Amino acid sequence: MPLAPISYKTSPLQLVAFNDIEDELFGTPGTPERTEYEDRVTLELLPQSIRAYRLRNHLTQDELGQRLGVQKSQISKLERNSSNVTLDTLRRVFKALNVDVKILLQPALPQT
Repeated sequence: MPLAPISYKTSPLQLVAFNDIEDELFGTPGTPERTEYEDRVTLELLPQSIRAYRLRNHLTQDELGQRLGVQKSQISKLERNSSNVTLDTLRRVFKALNVDVKILLQPALPQT
């Protein structure tokens, strides 16, 4: 005996731009909430950037550590989580990787 076809209720797929989702969840660009979100995203990308530049320079964690005078474990830690890293450390790491670092300082928006 043949099986009866399964009936699915369908609804049209609605696509939403990622920027619209960010606006809804974290506020529009320029708001304190959105700025905090964007800063956190940037911090989350630092470990990946350190690793990517290290690999681009064909360096092991141990070799980069030797250039900086630190243990391999410290480089590994930086590549996993850079939330507690100082600006001086970042400057030294990226200098050892032949990468220029520019820090953008912007005045805070007045709170209303």
